[in-house]
Amino acid sequence: MVYKFRVILDAEEDVFRDIAIQDNDTLEDLHNAIVNAFGFDGMEVASFYTSDDQWNQDEEIPMFDTGDIPGEQKVMSDFELSEVLDEERTKIIYVYDFINMWTFFVELAAIEEHVPGQIYPDVLFSHGIVPLEAPDKDFSDSAVNDFDYDEDDFDEDDLDMLDGGDNFEDYGFEENWN
Repeated sequence: MVYKFRVILDAEEDVFRDIAIQDNDTLEDLHNAIVNAFGFDGMEVASFYTSDDQWNQDEEIPMFDTGDIPGEQKVMSDFELSEVLDEERTKIIYVYDFINMWTFFVELAAIEEHVPGQIYPDVLFSHGIVPLEAPDKDFSDSAVNDFDYDEDDFDEDDLDMLDGGDNFEDYGFEENWN
C-alpha cells in the first residue's frame, strides 16, 4: 500500500508538501522524504513524535539511540510506517534541527494501492516557499504562569537551614578540585 501524507510547516504562511511513500518504508525513509521535499541539507538531528487527534505531542521516536543503554531505545529506522500510522492513527509531529526547531504536522491523508511503475517516495504537490529561518516557537505554558514563586520571598527560617556549621567549605570541595 501507499501512504499519502500532507506535511505542513508550523508557520503563519501556508507551506506544505504532499508526499506519497510505501507503507513498509520506515520513519527514517519518511524523514528523508521530508528533508528533500522542503530543501533541507539533512545534516541536522530530527525526531518524530506520536500525537493524538489534537496534535498533542506524545512519545519521541529519534533518529539515533540517545538512551543510557545502547540498543534499548528504538529509533526511526526500527519502525515501518504501518506500525505507527494507520486509518485510526493519522497524525504525527516531526521536528527537524533542534536548534532552530523546524516543526511539521504530518497527517496521513490517504492509503491507496501501489501504482505500477511509480517510484516512491514521491512529492505529489508543493505549496508555499520555505522561509529562510524557522518560525519562532512559543514555549509558554499556562502552568508555568500559575506557579507562584518569588525568589525574594525568603525569611530567616529559610536561611537558617543553610547555617549551623554546615556549609560548602566544610566539604573540602576546593581541595579536591583538579
